[in-house]
Amino acid sequence: MRKISNVASDAAEMVEEDATIWDAEFRDSKQRIVAAPDLGAAPVADTHCHLDMLPHPDLAIARAAAHGIGFLVSVVDPTEDPAYTYDGLAAWLQQAEGLLAEWGAATKSAAAGLPRTRIIIGCHPHNAAKYDADVESELIHRMSDSQTAAIGEIGLDYHYDASPRPVQREVFRRQLALAQEHGLPVALHLREAHDDGYAILEQEGWPAAGVLLHCYTLGPNELLPFLERGAQVAFGGTLTFKKADDLRQAAQSVAAGRIMTETDAPFMTPEPLRGTLCGPEHTAFTAARLAEVCCGDDAAGRPAFLATVYANALRFFDR
Repeated sequence: MRKISNVASDAAEMVEEDATIWDAEFRDSKQRIVAAPDLGAAPVADTHCHLDMLPHPDLAIARAAAHGIGFLVSVVDPTEDPAYTYDGLAAWLQQAEGLLAEWGAATKSAAAGLPRTRIIIGCHPHNAAKYDADVESELIHRMSDSQTAAIGEIGLDYHYDASPRPVQREVFRRQLALAQEHGLPVALHLREAHDDGYAILEQEGWPAAGVLLHCYTLGPNELLPFLERGAQVAFGGTLTFKKADDLRQAAQSVAAGRIMTETDAPFMTPEPLRGTLCGPEHTAFTAARLAEVCCGDDAAGRPAFLATVYANALRFFDR
């Protein structure tokens, strides 16, 4: 089992090896089975998960497939152990296929198969103080890997301040420059730092391949400047939280062609499963709530909306 090590690990709990349940069911914090949301045949993408932080990446992929997650993006940091994901992904997919075969055809994966999987790599602002020539060399090396879809997550985190803010800003600038040089889009982590993040993008240039605001949690006013500059925005489990009315209002302000879904697994588990370890399969709950929020009473329009959201993910990451 791989240890979850992140400044934000208070949002996740360790799962002991002998406590892991090897099936596809959703369970709440009391291990009661929870019905999956009915998305019909609508495809779903998890555009931001940390497979390397999950105790069993193969199980996570299999569960994602069983619940109709057709595309997922796993995040890697060059200051940590990028080889774990880059070298391990093929084996995880193979093992996940075996699990699906054991579970049988009573899953959405019977028709859809395993999710297509891509990797993004970037020095998280928490780790900015570790960024040096060797880290940059590793980052550049991995950027040329065919599995790499974007640079991320990169940006600023003024909530934890795990690295000094001037260092965060400098490392953010450097990675934006690399994205520009290599023609890759970027996935941004901005926490309590949207003004500074926006200012740096204005100074350094918005990567032509695209900019995605990962894990957006604020209201519509803070989002507007990024939308005006053509950014995409991804919503995760926070959208389902009871007190997230401002965030749901922000989602309603975004055109369908600019929205994506994600989990940030193992963090930010959506309702009604809060208190459990998040996996990419939980995107189904966020997607269902997002469709409710953005389509309102037009229930018949929700599958088409979700198909657009899914297409956005493929267009951005699956080049």
